[in-house]
Amino acid sequence: MGFLDEFNDFRSTLRRLAGHWRFVGALLLLLSVGAFFVQKKFFPAAPAPTTAAGPEKPEEKSAPTDKGEAESPAESVQSQMVEVPARPVLMIKGEGKWDDAAKVLSDGIGKVTEAARKAGLAASGRPLAVFTKTDDNGFQFQAMLPLAKAPDGKTKLAEGIEIGSSPDGKALKFEHRGSYDEIDATYEAITAYLDEKGLDTKNLFIEEYLTDLNPAEDANVDVDIYVFVK
Repeated sequence: MGFLDEFNDFRSTLRRLAGHWRFVGALLLLLSVGAFFVQKKFFPAAPAPTTAAGPEKPEEKSAPTDKGEAESPAESVQSQMVEVPARPVLMIKGEGKWDDAAKVLSDGIGKVTEAARKAGLAASGRPLAVFTKTDDNGFQFQAMLPLAKAPDGKTKLAEGIEIGSSPDGKALKFEHRGSYDEIDATYEAITAYLDEKGLDTKNLFIEEYLTDLNPAEDANVDVDIYVFVK
C-alpha cells in the first residue's frame, strides 16, 4: 500500500471517529438535558433558607407599685379645724369602764332624751358625749342633748338631769365610721396625728353621734370627734 492509500485510510478512520464522537456528544447532550428535566420535575431545588422568626418577646410590664410599708396611723385620718359654738343642752353626768362604753353612753343619752320629751323641750341637733376624764381603767363623761332653747328659770330637772351649755372653742374634727368597738383604732390614729403635728390639746373631747349609738356588738355608728386644742 502506498502512501496515498495509507493517507486515505487514515482520513476514513478520522471520519468514522468524528462521526462516532458526534454521536457520543449528541448522546451526552441528550442525557444531560434529560437529567436536567428529571431533576427539575422530581427533585426540585430546596427553597432558599430564610431566617426563622423567633418567638415574639413578651411586652414588659411595669411591676406593681409596692409601697413597702403600711400606711401609718397618722395618715389614716383626716382632720378639719373648726370653731365649736356653745349650745344649750340637757345633760347628765356618768362614768363607766371601757368594756361597757357603748352601753353606758347609750343609757346616758337615753336618759336626757327621755327627760327632754317629758319636759316638752325641743331637741336641736344630735346627742353628744363630753369626756371630762379618761384613764386606762375607765372614763367620766356628760351625756348631752342640744336644745332649741333653754327653759327659763330652770337649771335642773328630775333624776340628775341638768340644764347647761356644751363646750365651745377651737377644735380638730375627726370622723369614725364603723363599729363602736373599733373606735379605739380611730383614737390611736388621732393620737399619732396630734403627735406628728406637735399640737397641744386640752383634756377635753366630744363625740357627736350622727346615728343612734347601739350597744349591740359590731353595730355600726357614725361619730364625729372633736378634740379641743389650746
